[in-house]
Amino acid sequence: MKSGMRNHLAEKMAGEITLSDSPGFALKKWRTSFEIAPGILSEHLGVSPSVISDYESGRRKSPGTAIVGKIVESILSIDEANGGRHIQQFASMLYTGMDDDVIYAMHEYATPIPLQRFADVIGCSLLCGSIDQIIFGYTVVNSLNAILQLSSNEFNRIYGWSTERSLIFTNVSTGKSPMVAIRVTPFKPRCVVLQGIEPANVHPIVPKMAERDRITVLCTNMEIKNIVDVLREQEW
Repeated sequence: MKSGMRNHLAEKMAGEITLSDSPGFALKKWRTSFEIAPGILSEHLGVSPSVISDYESGRRKSPGTAIVGKIVESILSIDEANGGRHIQQFASMLYTGMDDDVIYAMHEYATPIPLQRFADVIGCSLLCGSIDQIIFGYTVVNSLNAILQLSSNEFNRIYGWSTERSLIFTNVSTGKSPMVAIRVTPFKPRCVVLQGIEPANVHPIVPKMAERDRITVLCTNMEIKNIVDVLREQEW
């Protein structure tokens, strides 16, 4: 990883945590996005796991910029020791865009949003998985164009800054293709929304794939434009 890209990513992470209204939630988002267990992070920092837990839950006073810098540096160092897979994913987003015929909308939340509230706003029905989740963002994806146009590395960019998000795939026929695309990539979203299909018409293999990757799957028949407009109007 080039040092300039790494430093830019570190600044992005530290800035988001420091400036967030809920620094603990922002810290947890980045830790979980890098798939680092609290114990691993605390060991690298030389503190007890309870310290990380207290920061993330808000029980401990928000860390200052110096501590945030150490936490971010530890997250990046741990990832580098494991091959730098997540750094590559997130750093590439700093320098590349995505065609608007693939991504209709992408948004990151400063604080976690209950998935149930998100689902209610866009008229979703639960197909499988737990609705008792939180998300930190969403991406509205043109299902066909994403599958036809994006390489596996490019496909990872639809996750934005956190995999703890909802991926809304539009105009699906059975729901199988988006789930297969997710299945063969290293990153998994918290939730997948299949737009334009009733739960009864979803391919029976979809719940099985979702269960293996612990993904909640929802269905909605709301029009694409309405989904984008409604989500943009929410003051969360």
